[in-house]
Amino acid sequence: MIETERLILRPWQESEAEMLYKYASDPDIGPIAGWPPHTSVESSLEIIRTVFAAPETYAVVLKETGEPIGCCGIMFADGLHSAEMKSGEAEIGYWIGKPYWGQGLIPEAVKALLARSFNELNLNNVWCGYYDGNTKSKRVCQKCGFKYHHTNSDITSPLGDKRTEHFYVMTKEEYLNER
Repeated sequence: MIETERLILRPWQESEAEMLYKYASDPDIGPIAGWPPHTSVESSLEIIRTVFAAPETYAVVLKETGEPIGCCGIMFADGLHSAEMKSGEAEIGYWIGKPYWGQGLIPEAVKALLARSFNELNLNNVWCGYYDGNTKSKRVCQKCGFKYHHTNSDITSPLGDKRTEHFYVMTKEEYLNER
């Protein structure tokens, strides 16, 4: 469990499938990040049991209400990720329910994951990527101190369409110098 000022990052629980569905079924959430909207509480439960069971995958829980309102995680080279990574590197991914957009909650969560990545997991580089047009994810990268690295064009997203993906990176040295 990771605690920030307003959030608790902790593993998803199967009993939260309905809450996950509430936000992950919104067509404005998943497709821009490359995944389909959830179609049922049962599909959300299956995601909790499989995708969200990966190490370092967290429910973004609002301390004020105790409700999971999004998801974030640290993905390694041997798991599901987009960046071309070497040993000692990871990629951070995230999303949050639409009612919570623009409140700085995901940057708060990502900064906590960066601290874990560099201080506890002893990673050398952390990547963050987003698809063209996902300006909210771009802003998270910038707010959290990631630096633009490169763009890959004409790549196939998990939805099967061709997209352009932009990659940002933060080195451990940059992280330590910013603190």
